[in-house]
Amino acid sequence: MAQPETSPCVFCDIAAGLAPATVVRAWPDTLAILPRGGVTDGHVLVIPRTHIPDAGTDPAVAATTMAAAAELAGELPAANIITSKGTAATQTVFHLHLHVVPRQPGDGLPLPWTPQQTTRTATAQNGAEE
Repeated sequence: MAQPETSPCVFCDIAAGLAPATVVRAWPDTLAILPRGGVTDGHVLVIPRTHIPDAGTDPAVAATTMAAAAELAGELPAANIITSKGTAATQTVFHLHLHVVPRQPGDGLPLPWTPQQTTRTATAQNGAEE
């Protein structure tokens, strides 16, 4: 099933210098930018300058983008590198982007598939029923 395209693509516009963004680091083929509403201090998005919808579209571009994300994550004591492919996997912007999310013990940021998230969801549901 074809994924919806955003038109125009905001990440393409950022890469072309046509839309504002805070660039944290730049490589020849990739940019690291601050996201709107980052989930932790230091959260960045790593995007390729070339438009591809997701990590499965062009493995070479995805690999270059991942290498940049890994470089940033390597500078942190702990981090998640996260990307999504398709709407069922929560992708909402159809230009490859990797989230580099710095982590620290007790930061309270659960991932959707962790026991921590299950506990948080159950607690929220129980509170709504009372």
